[in-house]
Amino acid sequence: MMNGGGRSEESEKVYLEKSRKIIGVILLVSLVAIGFLKPVKEFVQLPRQITVFETQQTTIEASLPVHPAGQKASEAFSIQQSGNNLIIDGKHSGEAELVYDFAGFPVKRTNVKVLPDLKVLPGGQSIGVKLNTMGVLVVGHHQIKTAEGKKSPGEIAGVQVGDIIKKINGKKIEEMSDVTPFIQNSGKTGEPLKLLIARDAKEFETTLYPLKDTNDHAYRIGLYIRDSAAGIGTMTFYDPASKKYGALGHVISDMDTKKPIVVDDGQVMRSTVTSIEKGTNGNPGEKLARFSSDHEVIGDITKNTPFGIFGNMKEDMGGGLMNTPLPVALSNEVKKGPAQILTVVDNDKVEAFDVKVVSTIPQKFPATKGMVIKITDPRLLNKTGGIVQGMSGSPIIQNGKLIGAVTHVFVNDPTSGYGVHIEWMLNEAGIDLYHAKKQAS
Repeated sequence: MMNGGGRSEESEKVYLEKSRKIIGVILLVSLVAIGFLKPVKEFVQLPRQITVFETQQTTIEASLPVHPAGQKASEAFSIQQSGNNLIIDGKHSGEAELVYDFAGFPVKRTNVKVLPDLKVLPGGQSIGVKLNTMGVLVVGHHQIKTAEGKKSPGEIAGVQVGDIIKKINGKKIEEMSDVTPFIQNSGKTGEPLKLLIARDAKEFETTLYPLKDTNDHAYRIGLYIRDSAAGIGTMTFYDPASKKYGALGHVISDMDTKKPIVVDDGQVMRSTVTSIEKGTNGNPGEKLARFSSDHEVIGDITKNTPFGIFGNMKEDMGGGLMNTPLPVALSNEVKKGPAQILTVVDNDKVEAFDVKVVSTIPQKFPATKGMVIKITDPRLLNKTGGIVQGMSGSPIIQNGKLIGAVTHVFVNDPTSGYGVHIEWMLNEAGIDLYHAKKQAS
């Protein structure tokens, strides 16, 4: 139906809404001109989107009057204002809008997304980790004594520390023992080696001529190589529904090249903490542990990322402090104040220790340093001095929810360190936080 001016009723509503908003903005700008800055500052800082879980309550500062946009909003969440605080309670999954008014004019809208609850088992167990590289990793050059002086065939061929040798003469290389036959054959035939090298996510080919070592008359390539790496860390979470897990909270880098290890596959095993080297200022401590005697593989490793290692478990590894899944918290729900970490400092026993969240940053995009935590538990400080190597991945619990994992210690203050928000680890694990199906308690 058209009105007298030629516009439909729908377009008339849109026109009026835009006009009201423009007028509201003009009023705000006018307030700036006469010195009233707070309403304008608040207008700029109001979030465009808020995400909460069904059982989550979140608070934002907003003294401007606010109301849900339509009946649909009241079905997804409830809101109340207490002074300058706007309190939002998730009720049912869905999306709706909040409308902020100024002098009766709508000046801004915030989309509210209510997600189904997601629960996972918090970890804390000490784990042994073995990573197999995608090919063999070059960790150094070796100078060979030849008739013409000391030379490194690998260095001459342009192979650099941190490179991965994926193929030789078109054949896939999976471990160090695969390389020797090619070198021996080249020494007999005089034919060079055609190497397929991976470097910084790119691949290229180069030609390497092995040289004879005058000391033992054996042919060598002048490279130190490695095909696997091992260490210990801490399990962060396990999802019983998908059998996916996350651990460590940070990338595993090669000890020699300092570069992230490109994983072909890997294994997770149980480990037992045997002793603790206590940390001091300028000298981070370390958990000393041994792999389980049976070396039973309890999970695989498919990803090694800045947020930790990820893969699938054969089953719940057990031994945790908590046997029922906990809800997870988004970064905007984490608050400064008391929390706990779950970790092992003696044998296989997972224990809870008091910490304090010193600072936290609500993050819209994945980042590894989302919060700063400080160890406050006297017993843990006496035992370890604070955060030590091997504690990375220890889950952080606040208000009955899993909020993140310990990642790095401050070298000059071992009582403090960084934590990563759990939502980014879940994302790396392939657990779709934002479309998660509702799980039973």
